[in-house]
Amino acid sequence: MTLPTADVLAAVDADIDGSLERLFDWLRIPSISTDPAYKADVERAADWAVKELSGLGFTGGKRQTPGHPMIVMHHPGPNTGGAKSAPHILYYGHYDVQPPEPLELWDAPPFEPQLIDAERGKRIVARGAVDDKGQVMTWLESLRAWHKVNGAPPCEVTVLLEGEEETGSPNLEPFLEANAEELSRPDVAIVCDTPMWSLEKPAITWLLRGMCYVEVTLEGPSHDLHSGLYGGAVLNPINALTSILGDLQDDQGQVQIPGFYDDVEEPPEAVKANWAALGFDEDAFLAGVGLTVPHGEAGRTPLERLWSRPTADVNGIWGGYTGEGSKTVIASRASCKLSCRLVPNQDPQKIKAGVEAFFRARAPKDAKLTFRFFGVNPGLKVATDTAYFRAAEQGLQDVFGVEPALMGCGGSIPVVGSMQRILGLDSLLVGFGLEDDRMHSPNEKFERACLHQGIRSNAAILARLAEG
Repeated sequence: MTLPTADVLAAVDADIDGSLERLFDWLRIPSISTDPAYKADVERAADWAVKELSGLGFTGGKRQTPGHPMIVMHHPGPNTGGAKSAPHILYYGHYDVQPPEPLELWDAPPFEPQLIDAERGKRIVARGAVDDKGQVMTWLESLRAWHKVNGAPPCEVTVLLEGEEETGSPNLEPFLEANAEELSRPDVAIVCDTPMWSLEKPAITWLLRGMCYVEVTLEGPSHDLHSGLYGGAVLNPINALTSILGDLQDDQGQVQIPGFYDDVEEPPEAVKANWAALGFDEDAFLAGVGLTVPHGEAGRTPLERLWSRPTADVNGIWGGYTGEGSKTVIASRASCKLSCRLVPNQDPQKIKAGVEAFFRARAPKDAKLTFRFFGVNPGLKVATDTAYFRAAEQGLQDVFGVEPALMGCGGSIPVVGSMQRILGLDSLLVGFGLEDDRMHSPNEKFERACLHQGIRSNAAILARLAEG
């Protein structure tokens, strides 16, 4: 079967302004999933996606959960008389967004999308521009182009969109389990929620770090105490907790949690060589966040530290009086939040036990420790020796004219592991964001060129997948 790939790409190019208008319509809906005040807006954002997909020949719609709805829709693909001639693709994304605060740091209202001039051309600025509405639109608009030219995508397609990704996806796994028979029918998933290497060089992400996230509270006296009457004679929880946290890394940047590195695998030498050839500019990377001196494990390259090595970072710490002026108390308790980014082959439960052991071994007598774990997920490695992976590589090269980088990702995308474990479904992580897109921050943006090339790339990848 000869596919009209060139005509589809031409349709993408001819309708890029329409794609922008539709994305702006979606971005205007403040689908903030974490705030109950925006529940109706989250529903509106889901309805918008259902309407657009229905117009492209998809059937299905919203599925209610105890929280915000899931969207599940299907397209049978081309009429092949019942013979399966191409893989069945599942596209995953999310339509909810982060809260926009602090509002005063935005250059324009966060839900009034702007197309502004920037160094690299036009730039889309709005909450959700890249995370994840803009990225979802890269494949949704590619499906639109296939529909316009071909009447259907070149293969069978299922869409799964959720509205709770920014709140930790509390209902995702129960939903996958309850609908496993239906959602395990696809052959491979495509997730567009990762970055490119640069504006000129696309990427496929094949390593994802996992997470062990914990809140630790250390309690001492039964109540807050006057520091003049009790200071120097009783346990100070803030002093004790900060002392423990000071032991988290040694002077070589090695994490001191027991067993932390036992199961960490080294990347293959070929992969290290690939990363070295990318020409990562560490000075520019640091300058972008106002720093000049690298930190982390000694003897490791920056991309190793970011992609293939586990980390432990204190994300918050509090206790005692922090208001205006002075209040001389010894607080009765102190707390911190700690995240460990885990790499493939590390056992999250082993790391969880090691975190508890680390704190208990250093806590002074009379101290009481409590732990609240908010997420314990493994790191993941995507298979790179499949026909699906090769099709994604070829589709990206068709559009960009260069081989894609094979990247790791320092963050976590838990749905990839959930789909692998519950549905037996592997994923292709092909995203089109850039590292400076300010995800979760004021003035979140998505380069117009990234949107355009992302739509073209998804269209080309569909063609390569359908060719087999």
